Amino acid sequence: MFEQSTYVGDTPQQYEMLAKQLDALLNGEKNVMANLSNASALLNQFFDRINWVGFYMMDGNELVLGPFQGLPACIRIPIGRGVCGTTVAKKETIIVPDVHAFPGHIACDAASQSEIVVPLLKNGEVIGVLDIDSPEKDRFQEEDQQGLEHFVSILMKHI
Repeated sequence: MFEQSTYVGDTPQQYEMLAKQLDALLNGEKNVMANLSNASALLNQFFDRINWVGFYMMDGNELVLGPFQGLPACIRIPIGRGVCGTTVAKKETIIVPDVHAFPGHIACDAASQSEIVVPLLKNGEVIGVLDIDSPEKDRFQEEDQQGLEHFVSILMKHI
């Protein structure tokens, strides 16, 4: 979506356009799997410098792999383990500038260097997480957190 040579960052305006695209794309569709699949595809098109984007959904007391774009991934993640499991336990977004410095990081793709995980909250409970990995250290910033939290809030209207 963005040319490498002109890319200067993920701006609030770009995130707002992304959220509007998501809302229009999912409008009228009630199937959760279809909506998560399209959301991951849309994010994969939006971002550069990432190597994995997708969802893990709660299944009992663990996260289970959902729709994603990227290499095959870990299928089950216990609550409290890794960045995704820690996000569920804390019910808050976590940005990890260097995954190798994160205690208990689960390495599904050895190329991943940084990560952002946003909880999917419904009625105050985590039903899943949005997980994005990058092969670059320090890829994700506060602007990404704000933009992705807004993206997830739009997504949750359709789940």
